[in-house]
Amino acid sequence: MIRSGLGAAVAAAAMICLAGAARAAEVTTLYRHATLIDGAGGPARPGMSVLVVGERISAVEPDSRISPPPGAEAVDLSGKYLLPGLIDSHEHLATPPNRRAAEANMRRDLYGGVTAIRDMADDLRSVAELARESRAGEVPGPDIYYAALMAGPSFFVDPRTHAATFGVEPGHAPWMQAIDGKTDIRNAVTLAKGTSATAIKIYANLPSDLVAKVTAEAHRQGMAVWTHSAIFPTTPAQVLDARPDVISHTCYMAYQVVGVPASYQARVRIDPAAFTGGPNPVMAGLFARMKAQGTILDPTLRVYAEDAERFAKNPKGRAPFCDLHLAASLTRQAFRAGVPLSTGTDGIAPASDPWPTVYDELRLLIDKTGLTPSEAIHAATEVGARAAAQGADMGTIAPGKLANMLVLARDPTTDIENLKSLETTIKRGRAYPRAEFHPPTEAELRDAP
Repeated sequence: MIRSGLGAAVAAAAMICLAGAARAAEVTTLYRHATLIDGAGGPARPGMSVLVVGERISAVEPDSRISPPPGAEAVDLSGKYLLPGLIDSHEHLATPPNRRAAEANMRRDLYGGVTAIRDMADDLRSVAELARESRAGEVPGPDIYYAALMAGPSFFVDPRTHAATFGVEPGHAPWMQAIDGKTDIRNAVTLAKGTSATAIKIYANLPSDLVAKVTAEAHRQGMAVWTHSAIFPTTPAQVLDARPDVISHTCYMAYQVVGVPASYQARVRIDPAAFTGGPNPVMAGLFARMKAQGTILDPTLRVYAEDAERFAKNPKGRAPFCDLHLAASLTRQAFRAGVPLSTGTDGIAPASDPWPTVYDELRLLIDKTGLTPSEAIHAATEVGARAAAQGADMGTIAPGKLANMLVLARDPTTDIENLKSLETTIKRGRAYPRAEFHPPTEAELRDAP
């Protein structure tokens, strides 16, 4: 009797959820009279309407060509700007898992206009649950696309790997695997794919032949490959030989000029003197290859800015491996060479900041690298979607794509600070008004990853 009653209750709850999902899928909304910034990099288009059916965009047309279908809600966006949801292409939500902090940061992201993130390897037991709940709308947050990590066995002395695999021997969790010459690469990638990861992240302490083998097998199994730009001892040029989809951290590429340390733990400071006198020809060769291959660069300038700020407060501490000026200079050279940039933060803003951390990266790309606001927005939308391997579903406002959009009162292409005129985030067709946002507290973000 108890089992039967419980089963009936579970079945009833499931039916309620399915009915709710069906009702949500039937909702049709026409956003009218907006100035459209579609994310593809073109100019803003005034007088545009976007028809949303369920969680997807059905039509994008000038106002004169579209009328509200029967039963549709019409939302007047006269004087407003409509652009794609932003994407943070480098976050860590669970090293170690801290659900309260993760949810607070996800809430800040979503209500600040971030509709998707790329989680760059954490405890995927926690991340997978957060991804499911965010996707279902049970907690407010961006969609999460995440990576399973692979590295050489010597990397797994790193305490972060212990924190992210608690209860499992480091290097032996499906989401964080130690790889060596005896590893069955096909099986290792299959195990990683079984975590529902979007990609393999190749981190450190792997020779170039294994980097190439992991990349080839991941691609064969339909997974993206995200790597550090140097994998120690694998050089940036050898990383590019493997043809990953995205590489992170601009400054690691500089090791191609000054010499790549034998391991992640042996990293040394990069002397900026080697890069004076204009664009470096060695780096020019790397960037030309990236452009030709379509490899995306995730610069993470915010990491270098944060390191500089930390060192300024404590000059007796460890000096940054790379200074912000060099990171920005190399990122500028990459961008001018035609390398697509995404907007990854690799950090979490303090509770005192009510806006998503990705706003810092956008501002740095503009102020330090010379991107225009429109170019920075393109990096955070269309390129960010490709970085997360989700270009078919998001990144631009176009028919068939997810209805991930932002409503702004002011034009962000004239001043990126106008992102802070955000009135509503729309994720998968559901509206999240900025007025309903509750900023994270110090207590919520305490001990955040």
